[in-house]
Amino acid sequence: MELDEICRPVSEDLTEVEVRLKAAGEVDSPGLSELLDYGLKGGGKRIRPILVLLSGRLFDGSSDHLMPMALAVELTHLATLVHDDTIDNSVVRWGRPTINTLWGSEQAVLLGDYLFARGGELTASTGNIRVIKLLSKTLMIITGGEVAQARSAFNLEQTREHYFNRISGKTASLFVLATESGAALAGAPEESIQILQEYGNNLGIAFQIVDDILDFISSEEEMGKPVGSDLTQGTLTLPGMLLLEQYPEDNPIKKLFQERGGWEYITRAIDLVRNSPIIDQCFDIATRYHNRACRRLDQLPDNEFRQSLYGLADFIITRRK
Repeated sequence: MELDEICRPVSEDLTEVEVRLKAAGEVDSPGLSELLDYGLKGGGKRIRPILVLLSGRLFDGSSDHLMPMALAVELTHLATLVHDDTIDNSVVRWGRPTINTLWGSEQAVLLGDYLFARGGELTASTGNIRVIKLLSKTLMIITGGEVAQARSAFNLEQTREHYFNRISGKTASLFVLATESGAALAGAPEESIQILQEYGNNLGIAFQIVDDILDFISSEEEMGKPVGSDLTQGTLTLPGMLLLEQYPEDNPIKKLFQERGGWEYITRAIDLVRNSPIIDQCFDIATRYHNRACRRLDQLPDNEFRQSLYGLADFIITRRK
């Protein structure tokens, strides 16, 4: 099923999200306005605001509360991308130059800070103490994940546990923020909120595994950034871990990490992964997390929004970019 069809129950809300995102770039500061205009037009599928809206609408939540939270989650996500690109010295995102490439690291960091602050302001406007605290907690978790990734760069002594802890912090925590906040703002029962927390966490892990697979098997045109970006930064993801486990001798990732560079090693690693069972094995693991995400959804209200949550989970593990 296509994403547009999955999101049909909240299509009007998503249109309003886009309108308000555009308005968020209209500030009384020419320099900041230029950065915001560029940053907010980047792209993305709006998965996180979709999760806020579906989780809230599932319990007949009001737009007055869900809309600012959907915007807050998306702005927070965009802020993390701006900071990620700056930390990694990335030159391309969504098929176009990054903020740090065009305006430098200093302005990129400041733009990310502004987006975080704006997300906090929008969250506070809901008046819900639970989601206000949750946003702060999520930012702390994301920061911890970023520090863990930075400290593990080019380190071969990493386990799958390290990997899953890292992506839980960097990616899944924002999914949990989206699902938990949407349900909490709609006044859902606590047990239902817990089910949606579980859904968000497992779906976020599945999403990141697929992202890490695509970094090996996709193309720059599809991804909007160079293939093998993670290996370039010395980041060991699930496909790379399986490659190290299954091909311990003369492994290109070992040589890449030991020498801290070498495009020929990245090319060979990509080739080995593409021509091995590793991709199917990674998709199998992503599917397990997809199944965990969905296993208790049948305890939630049976309506079109619940069906869209199922559909979104299916979309995430079958997407190509």
